Amino acid sequence: MVSPFRHNRRFIGLLAVTLMLLTCAACSDAVQLVGETETGGVVTYLYKEDRGGPMGSPHRKEALAVIEKKCPSGYMVVRDGEVRGYSGMSSTDGHEGEVTGQRWGIRFRCK
Repeated sequence: MVSPFRHNRRFIGLLAVTLMLLTCAACSDAVQLVGETETGGVVTYLYKEDRGGPMGSPHRKEALAVIEKKCPSGYMVVRDGEVRGYSGMSSTDGHEGEVTGQRWGIRFRCK
């Protein structure tokens, strides 16, 4: 006989993993909407020069999705370029010390 709790344990495990992934995604600062106004704002995202630069960054698509969500009727890019990076402490073995990242910014205006 199969225990009715067997399926519940699977469901609870799946739910826990899903919540953990959503929490981690919400904590990411790879893409940020900064300086938001009613008619636009600035989206910044992380990139690495040795991994395709700002146009090849995997975070670029997410940044554009943030803009499209803010401006469902379309938008115009006013300006884009490198913005001041960030600093943080790395605790990875062999990589202790300060780490500096590069951010790209897209200033946009909704249509």
